[in-house]
Amino acid sequence: MIQVSASASKKIVDMMKDDGFDSAQDYVRVGVKSGGCSGLSYDLTFDKQIGENDKVFEDNNIKIAVEKKSFLYLAGTILEFSGGLNGKGFVFNNPNASRTCGCGESFSL
Repeated sequence: MIQVSASASKKIVDMMKDDGFDSAQDYVRVGVKSGGCSGLSYDLTFDKQIGENDKVFEDNNIKIAVEKKSFLYLAGTILEFSGGLNGKGFVFNNPNASRTCGCGESFSL
């Protein structure tokens, strides 16, 4: 399962609304792709549909879709939003990552 913190949930709802999505019925698609400083990077988009290879979760009133092959890398991850002085954005607290880059956007196992 992927969890969503209260701060991330609030930001996601606002961003979905701004982009023409409805958080009550549309999805946040979380994935992993090759690239970044550490080898793998996170991918976060909005989607109106789920695919046959997607796992679907709901946490903090946010529906999350994850393709099965990305889920192997993301199981147990907590999605948070940081608005602090060191930068603003989504933070992936991934227990599967053995190393992350300084910006937090990529990781390795």
